[in-house]
Amino acid sequence: MHKIATVSLYKILTISILPLLSGCTHTDKEPKAAETQVTAYPSDVVLFFNDWNLILGDGSNVGHANDFEHEDFFYTANDEEGQWIVYKAPNSGDTHGTSNNTRTELAQSKKWSPMTDAKLTASLKVMNVSATGDARVAASYSVVVGQIHSADGHENEPLKIFYKKFPGHTKGSVFWHYEINTAGDDNSKRWDYSTAVWGYDFSVVGSDIDTYPEEPAKGITLGEEFSYEIEVKEGIMYLKFTSPGHETKTFTKNLVESEYTTTADIPEQTQKLFVPIGQDGVERANAYAEEGLFFKQGSYNQTNGKSPEVNRNWCSGAETHGGDIKKQYKDGNYAEVWFRTASIYVSPAAVSNKGYFTKND
Repeated sequence: MHKIATVSLYKILTISILPLLSGCTHTDKEPKAAETQVTAYPSDVVLFFNDWNLILGDGSNVGHANDFEHEDFFYTANDEEGQWIVYKAPNSGDTHGTSNNTRTELAQSKKWSPMTDAKLTASLKVMNVSATGDARVAASYSVVVGQIHSADGHENEPLKIFYKKFPGHTKGSVFWHYEINTAGDDNSKRWDYSTAVWGYDFSVVGSDIDTYPEEPAKGITLGEEFSYEIEVKEGIMYLKFTSPGHETKTFTKNLVESEYTTTADIPEQTQKLFVPIGQDGVERANAYAEEGLFFKQGSYNQTNGKSPEVNRNWCSGAETHGGDIKKQYKDGNYAEVWFRTASIYVSPAAVSNKGYFTKND
């Protein structure tokens, strides 16, 4: 039988538990009686932290974040809808692994084959994206709120779910990326292909450093809740996105048979966005078939202070105040994401992901 970790959230002082996905469940601890419950930690709100390691915006690995909070990065918040987990990441701090970007993010402590079953869901709202950046840089003003990551090989990412909003706009965009699992040993040639959910995809940028495209007519506002469902079965990834008042969107992607094995397969979007900066690789024929994958979830800030001259797609030139987190938070140079519900489901064949953390911590 599959291992399941379901998430429940306290709404003020009452408990609301997600429906069971099958006959067995896993939680980290038993909730206290509703009449005496006073939530102090995120692990009192979501009960699946034994399935994850928590990486903070200072680059540190907390491990299993039971009975843990951090006033700068990871804590709880309340509003009229109930209780939420807050994940917050500045434009500049210490990063994890080789990334350019800070994150306060859960990383699954086990990895699994794309040929087995795995599922991650979340209901969330983005509360802030960076106030500064370069509008010509595609990653500026964006945050990744869910991922599938490879633990092996190049450690590439077959899925990244983004939210992005330009300054002065009311509505932002939700889109998702597939990153090729580059053939050969040179991973500098890797590239992403972006697909719009609501609003624009990654490739829509400003014409100048502070000149923005038109606001997306069917986008998502800051503080507007949306949900995603990621399911992998027999090598196929199924995505579902929902939000009240918006069209439900579904997508599929093969993770074990590549569409991009020759230069002729490189899509037009990539030809315009990545090829001009030398990212023009092709993918191995079996894509991610031979690698262990794992989920990530939280606030992975895609805006940073590095010069766009380094990489015009990923280096934002944003304000960082020399890495001073308090100053960044004061003038809006951070990403903040609130999660209300989430669940994870993985095959019992999943194995330890310790090697990934040993390499990147």
